[in-house]
Amino acid sequence: MKKILLGVFTIVLAVAPLTAQAPVTGAADPESLFTSPDPKLNANKQVALHIMRDLLEANHWELADKYLTNEYIQHNPNVASGLAPVLKFFGSRKPTPIPDRKSWKTKVVSVTAEGDLVVVGIVREYPDPRAPGKTYTSTWFDMWRIKNGKADEHWDGATIAAPPVGR
Repeated sequence: MKKILLGVFTIVLAVAPLTAQAPVTGAADPESLFTSPDPKLNANKQVALHIMRDLLEANHWELADKYLTNEYIQHNPNVASGLAPVLKFFGSRKPTPIPDRKSWKTKVVSVTAEGDLVVVGIVREYPDPRAPGKTYTSTWFDMWRIKNGKADEHWDGATIAAPPVGR
């Protein structure tokens, strides 16, 4: 019995690299995902839309106080809480035109809202450690708690960034 199980396990391990995941793809019209028939959820999704498109995609951080509270609680370990630290972290990036609804560089997979939370799933591409020069896709998320029409708290899947080389 042990030999049979070992044989099955060996075959599974040998075949596993041959099976490929289905690539993660985004919506052709990402803005269509930021709506809801429920007025409160729709309003919350619109805040997330402006954060994703106007701030994160187009780097119009001069608009941040329209969409983020001064207290903005940050759970990303690389950015301190508060509007000022977020502006310090992102604010030096060069603004680009705000894209039209079908021209986003960020590929949005899903937008889910429940109560005061909005979760946005996006495509992330990573180098494939098994195949140098190749990449694979996975899903990243950002989640915000909306309070009085602005994002007041943020979560994502970030980990602590490595220090720059040479330090």
